[in-house]
Amino acid sequence: MKKIYLDNSATTALSDAAKSAMISAMDIYGNPSSLHSAGLEAEKLIKEARENVAVALGVRSLRDARLIFTSGGSEANNLAIFGSAFAKARREANKIIITDSEHPSLENPAKKLEESGFKVVRISTRGGELDLDMLKHEAKGTLFASFMMVNNETGALYDVERAFKIVKEQSPYVVTHCDAVQGFLKIRFSVSNLGADLISVSSHKIHGPKGVGALYIAPEIIKAKKIVPHILGGGQEFGLRSGTENTIGISGFGAAARAGFERLDESIEQMSNVREHIIASLPTEIRVNSPFKAAPHILNITLPKIKSETMLHFLSSKGIFVSSGSACSSHSSTPSSSLIAFGLSPKEADCSIRISLCPENSLEEAQEFCAALGEGLRTLIRMK
Repeated sequence: MKKIYLDNSATTALSDAAKSAMISAMDIYGNPSSLHSAGLEAEKLIKEARENVAVALGVRSLRDARLIFTSGGSEANNLAIFGSAFAKARREANKIIITDSEHPSLENPAKKLEESGFKVVRISTRGGELDLDMLKHEAKGTLFASFMMVNNETGALYDVERAFKIVKEQSPYVVTHCDAVQGFLKIRFSVSNLGADLISVSSHKIHGPKGVGALYIAPEIIKAKKIVPHILGGGQEFGLRSGTENTIGISGFGAAARAGFERLDESIEQMSNVREHIIASLPTEIRVNSPFKAAPHILNITLPKIKSETMLHFLSSKGIFVSSGSACSSHSSTPSSSLIAFGLSPKEADCSIRISLCPENSLEEAQEFCAALGEGLRTLIRMK
């Protein structure tokens, strides 16, 4: 049976470039912190990967900035929010601002800080747009502000540049963070125009291996010591993330970032075309939850009174793989907070599925998906 994989926001297949880099790195087993030649070989691989990820982020120089390798996007987000909240220099305020549809790796740490006495304000994202008027009202006295670039369930592309500018105008001492996991190598951006002091990215969302991510830290944050480590130990990663580096995974991440950056425009065009083809070919009874501005690789739709899990299993039986929402919340019995924040009712959220693309998905696959979806509607509604 031919398989059509349309769940790339959950994870992606390893690219040939990543596989090749990881196989080569397997022969270099030295500890990157060791001073002998075996260790220096490993250190060289990590340095090369760091430079490749930095280039893909649009970082001009890592001389004063830092790119910290982590175990993934979730750890990068945790380091950003906890590291900023507990920095000794951060005594100007105790307010944290995030959106009401953040990834759990940002929302749950925010809840933990809320329990510790921090004030957390969640900015509305109804209809897939940041409520900038609400943000202007709340921005003053902010310690830490984090806005995700692309929502992982709706594909909403938030105006984070304006949001960061608003916060910094009213709170000059604020640390700004962007969860760019779903935007990295899906849309074109650079650290110079984003306005974020900290940026989280993940390897397995860009055809690299699982278990690797990174946090970019701007020079001024390092200089002012506005972030402290979350994992303590031997002082690896410039003292901000202890633990022996995952040389094999980091090498794969760097290779995937380089390959993805080299074909970025082509990839964006391909994913956009496939996404638009799906929208144009969907059965008329299906509603597209389309934000005002959307990333090219994510599409969320609501089915007519058919639970997403039921349709997911039908499509899976046809060799087509989609998602009922974020992979991180797929085992939760509660409706998606992102879809509720977008404006869907709990029942509508329970009947919604996410299609997420990669540059390898074709128009032919899009057509086959739409045909199977139509068959699923007819079959499941008749059974019902």
